[in-house]
Amino acid sequence: MTDFLDAPTGRRLAYNRVEGEGVGVVFLGGFMSDMAGTKAVALEQWARAQGRPFLRFDYSGHGESDGRFEDGSIGDWAEDALAAIEALTLGPQVLVGSSMGGWISLILAKRIAEQIAGFVGIAAAPDFTQDGFWAGFDADQRAALERDGVVYLPSGYDSDYPISKRLIEDGRSNLVLRDRLSLPFPVRLLQGTNDGSVTRETALRLMDHIDGADVRLTFAKGADHSFSTIECLKMIEAAIFDVLGHMSHGDDV
Repeated sequence: MTDFLDAPTGRRLAYNRVEGEGVGVVFLGGFMSDMAGTKAVALEQWARAQGRPFLRFDYSGHGESDGRFEDGSIGDWAEDALAAIEALTLGPQVLVGSSMGGWISLILAKRIAEQIAGFVGIAAAPDFTQDGFWAGFDADQRAALERDGVVYLPSGYDSDYPISKRLIEDGRSNLVLRDRLSLPFPVRLLQGTNDGSVTRETALRLMDHIDGADVRLTFAKGADHSFSTIECLKMIEAAIFDVLGHMSHGDDV
């Protein structure tokens, strides 16, 4: 059953939480995704079987949370994630960030490193509003964004992505690949070779940029951006176990 958190920002966020023992796991979803997705639900079931605390939630404008997607931004959604973690978890957490959730996890790593026990990135997409959307816009799209405040891009799903001027401008204030990115905890990056949204080069760039002593990148041949097959889900679970086994916050495994 879905519960709701009234965040300090005034936004009402939908979430599902599992109680348990030991270091918890927080799932951070992707752009225009929600907490009812395959990976989020599968990880909740995994956490229940492990007796481990787990949290999944919807950013504002996503899923069951309040707000319009078009009004949101990377900074807003990072604030939502921070509010959910601070209000709904106890102690250090392993962040599992999918696509945009990977970027938001890295923003949080800059803000609350002491509350993060490890990071698992699934097709992590840092800085994609600048290096993906904006860099890929032609002159007409850039002019339309300035004129109309929004452009629409095909998503490959049921509806197009509305890309707002605010999303682009706010994204520039939250870039993580331009400055030192210190991640003093275990990091496991997972990337599919058939990902049509995040390139292998992005995964390698992120790995090279991270300043950390325990960082590993694994490619899954044939996996797409969803990374949701049974084999991919097992890889995610194994990556979380690996992080738990190498973290330094306590004796939990």
